[in-house]
Amino acid sequence: MQGMEHDVAIAGGGASAVLLALQLRRRWPDCRIAIAEPAARLGAGAAYSTRCDEHLLNVPAGGMSADPETPDDFVAYLRAQGFDAGVAARYVPRRRYHDYLAARLRALPGTAPHHARAEAVGYDAQDRALILDSGARLRARALVLATGNRARGLPIPVPAQAAGRAIGAWDHDAVAALPATADVAIVGTGLSMVDAALTLHARGHRGRIVALSRHALLPLPHAAPGEAAVDLDALLALPLRARLRALRGEAEALRRAGRPWQWLMQALRPHGVALWRSLGDGDRARFLRHAVRYWDVHRHRIAPEAAAVLDGMIARGDLVLARARLEAIACEDGRLRLDARAHDGRALCWRVDAALDATGIETRLARSADPLLAALRDAGLVRAGPCGLGLDVEADGAVRDAAGRVHDDLYAIGSLRIGTEWESVAIPELRVQAATIAARLAAAARG
Repeated sequence: MQGMEHDVAIAGGGASAVLLALQLRRRWPDCRIAIAEPAARLGAGAAYSTRCDEHLLNVPAGGMSADPETPDDFVAYLRAQGFDAGVAARYVPRRRYHDYLAARLRALPGTAPHHARAEAVGYDAQDRALILDSGARLRARALVLATGNRARGLPIPVPAQAAGRAIGAWDHDAVAALPATADVAIVGTGLSMVDAALTLHARGHRGRIVALSRHALLPLPHAAPGEAAVDLDALLALPLRARLRALRGEAEALRRAGRPWQWLMQALRPHGVALWRSLGDGDRARFLRHAVRYWDVHRHRIAPEAAAVLDGMIARGDLVLARARLEAIACEDGRLRLDARAHDGRALCWRVDAALDATGIETRLARSADPLLAALRDAGLVRAGPCGLGLDVEADGAVRDAAGRVHDDLYAIGSLRIGTEWESVAIPELRVQAATIAARLAAAARG
C-alpha cells in the first residue's frame, strides 16, 4: 500500500508488544514497526514495570524464553549477567525479565522500532491510521492490539477526599512509600495483593494489614517439578462439573501417593486453550460464576519463597485475611473507613490509613476503560469474545468485527484473547501468539 510510514503498528508497549516485534523482525527483517506506548520503557507493562527485587517471576527462569524456538534464551541472558548454571530452576526478580526484553529489542538488526510516546485512542480504518492522544497518526498496513492489562478498579465509588489514600496495587512506588506504621487494607487477595504484601514486608512494615475478598483465597505455591499423567481426551469429553470432579480425584490420588497436586496442574498446563474451547457457553458461564477463583489459585501459582513470606506474615498476625465483600469507602477523621459484608452476613468495618486496589485486571470488553478498544467497539470493528471476555478472534489472533467478519489487517495478542482462549496472559502463550501473528503478516507482505 502506497504512502504507508510503517508496515505494522502495535497499540501498547508491554511484554507482548516486544515479543511481537522480535518475531516480526525474525520473519520479516526489513519490517517497519511502530509501537504506540506512553511509558518510556518498552516491555514493562503491568507485569514487568516493577523494580522491586521481592517481586519474583511466577515460573522458573527456564520457562521464560521470549522465543519458542530457543527455549534457553532467557537463561542464556541471565548467565551472561553473572547468574550461575542453576538459575533455570529459580524464580528471579521480575525486573530481570523486563531488562532481558529490552536488551533483545536493542539488539534487533536494522532500524529500531519507532516508539511513539503516546496512547492510542482511536483508529481510522479507511486510512489505516492509529490515532494517538498526542494528535499524531500512525499509518500502517496492519494493526496489532497489544493493549495489555488494565486494573479492574474498586467495585464501589471512592470519595474525592480519599485521593492519595486509595492506591492502585500496581503503583509500586506509592505502596513502597507508605509509612511503616500505616494501617492498610488491601482489596483483593490475588497476585496483585501478593506483590503489595511482599513490598510492605520487605520495607519492615509494622502497621496492620488486612486483605479482603469474596473467597479470601491466596495463590498457592509451586512445588518441586515432577510429572503426572492426564487423560486429555477423557477430560475433553466431560461437562464442567464432571471434569472438575475428575480433576479433584486425580489430585487426591497424587496426594495418597505422596506426590504434590501441582504436578497435575503442570500436566494440564499445555492444554488450557483446548480445555476452555471444549466447554459449551453454559459451562463457561458456570465456571466464571462458581469455579474461576478456585481454578486461578491453583493454576496461577507463586514462587515458594514468596509463599513462605506470606505464610509467615499470616502466622505472626501481620497479615489478616477476611472473607468479605466491600460495600463502601468513606473518609472519617483523616482516615478511611471501609464497610464490608462477611460471607456469613455479618457487618465488618475497618479504619485504615490507606486502601490498596488489588482487584486484578478488567477482562470484559463492555467495562474496559481503554479508549482505543471503546473506539473500535463503537465503530463496529471489534466485538466481545465468549462470555463478554476480551475480543472475538480467530485461532491466529485475527479479530472479528461486529458482523462476524474476520479482518486481515487487525490482530490481537495477549489478554484480549482471554474469551476465546482463556490461557492468554502468560509468556508461554504470548510468545506462540507473537510467532503466529508475525508469520501471518510476513507471509501477507510477501504476497
